Amino acid sequence: MSPLWLLLIAAALGGVVVLFSGYLSLWLQAYATGADIRLISLILMSLRKVDPRIIVRAKVMAAQAGVTTISTNAIEAQLLAGGDVHRVMLALISAHRANIDLDWNTAAAIDLAGRDILEAVRTSVNPKVIHCPALEAEGDNTLTGVAKDGIQLKVRALVTVRTNLSQLIGGATEPTVIARVGQGIVSAIGACGSYREALANPALIAREIVAKGLDSQTSFSIVSIDIAAIDVGSNIGAQLRLDQANADIRVARAGAEKRRAMAVAWQQEMVALTTENQALLVLAEAQIPPAMAAAFREGRLRTERSPNRSSTRTTNVLRDTTWRGRIGIAPAMPRMARDLDAWETEGGACVSTVRR
Repeated sequence: MSPLWLLLIAAALGGVVVLFSGYLSLWLQAYATGADIRLISLILMSLRKVDPRIIVRAKVMAAQAGVTTISTNAIEAQLLAGGDVHRVMLALISAHRANIDLDWNTAAAIDLAGRDILEAVRTSVNPKVIHCPALEAEGDNTLTGVAKDGIQLKVRALVTVRTNLSQLIGGATEPTVIARVGQGIVSAIGACGSYREALANPALIAREIVAKGLDSQTSFSIVSIDIAAIDVGSNIGAQLRLDQANADIRVARAGAEKRRAMAVAWQQEMVALTTENQALLVLAEAQIPPAMAAAFREGRLRTERSPNRSSTRTTNVLRDTTWRGRIGIAPAMPRMARDLDAWETEGGACVSTVRR
């Protein structure tokens, strides 16, 4: 064989060695740690646009931690789906060491759902404390409830929770737990007959909240609820009674004003009615002289002269009740008498008297 061919063969072998040296080192690393990854699988990973170093590192971590139930294809599929293989593997190792039931499929699903699986496992191992209400830079940072005696209580609670991995997907998050605990605190304070009961034994509030199962359908399991602070606020019952009394006073004043306005209106109606009746009386009095004149003409009124003709006495039918009814109202009689005195009869002026 010519030297040229030997040179070509040596160059080809050198290229193959250089090309596969990276895969060979990764395969030797996996083989030495018991990761069970074939060399051909490493080569095919590059063809599928998968970094074989990430897969080998994850498999080596699992093998060294004693987690041997994870297949290479499952890790590769998680990486291709955009998951964080390294954090998922760390979460599985932590759960395995803490005797927490967590498999690869559940951890991978939680990671792909956007939740931090490693933080969830750490919270499950080491429960965290949630402030209720949540601490804010500004504000009172307390929950307020009113006991049955009307006294307001201000409470701040600490809720110790750990992650419920079985409900981490689709379960309610931390704000829901805070809201439920706050609702339970307000309800527990409202159930106290007196604010002194809550001040004497704040554990009553905590026990009533825990008994309600507020962690249902959430991503957390409530370990304990502790009342960090409880203070006495204002007397809400007294304020409400005062406001109600002021409202009753305004209603009573409105009713009195209504009755006064109705009385004034009724008074004005009576004044108008009185004026109307007075006008009718004037009209009735005005009809008396024409009636008297007509009676003279018709002969229903007669005069009697005295023998000495010094005076004439006029008698009429005023004694008759029928004629008296035609004349009208009794107060008109004095005026009629004055009119009769002014009349002239045959034979000259005379002074007439009217007998009722």
